[in-house]
Amino acid sequence: MSGHSKWASIKHKKAATDAKRGKAFTQAANMITIAAKEGGGDPTMNFKLRLAIDKAKAVNMPSSNIDRAVKKGTGEGGGGPVEELMYEGYGQDGVAILIGTVTDNKNRTSGDVRSTLTKHGGRMAEAGAVSWVFEQQGQIIATDASDEVQLAAIDAGASDVEAEDGKLFIYSDVNAIRKIKESLEAIDVKVKSAEITHKPKNYVKIESEETASKILKLIDSLENLEDVTEVYSNFDIPEETLEKMG
Repeated sequence: MSGHSKWASIKHKKAATDAKRGKAFTQAANMITIAAKEGGGDPTMNFKLRLAIDKAKAVNMPSSNIDRAVKKGTGEGGGGPVEELMYEGYGQDGVAILIGTVTDNKNRTSGDVRSTLTKHGGRMAEAGAVSWVFEQQGQIIATDASDEVQLAAIDAGASDVEAEDGKLFIYSDVNAIRKIKESLEAIDVKVKSAEITHKPKNYVKIESEETASKILKLIDSLENLEDVTEVYSNFDIPEETLEKMG
């Protein structure tokens, strides 16, 4: 069992709390704007935009906000230009961290990321020092982890599946996300989320409760930054350590 699905599971357990924050709307709007800027404002032709809109709806973002974000991306809504930037860093015990951001002020964002890493015992890394640890993939989370659903996902193009806490974590080539999602929905399987992720190629096992607590606090602090959209890391905290931490 990999630490990746465990961390994804932890993130989804706390998603209900995060969704109450105004930041959830800001993140969703920024991802919609970037997707529309890159591939146009029609979600039927721009799958990245479709995923971003689905994510926005999952946090109950109003349709008017979604429309405004799309128009901003296509240049119809005014406002300053935004760009998508990825930062690299290290946490405790040398764990690798990728920090995805969307910003209209690169200096502000890089400063916030750097100071947060430093404050919590991490540090920034040079471009390319950490990114090689991760592989960009599609990740779909389904609420049915039965053998039938696993086989359906594989038949539709999944490269790997992992069952965890009654959910099925499905990994694939980025271009296969749409087909897998639609194949599962065709057999009435509820898809909790579908997105592009960065899956670690290797993991750093963290068995110390103290170190695990520091890493989780670092990740949480990075995720709470206004311009941060996603944080990826290759730590693997065993289930027994997580249980001791409560």
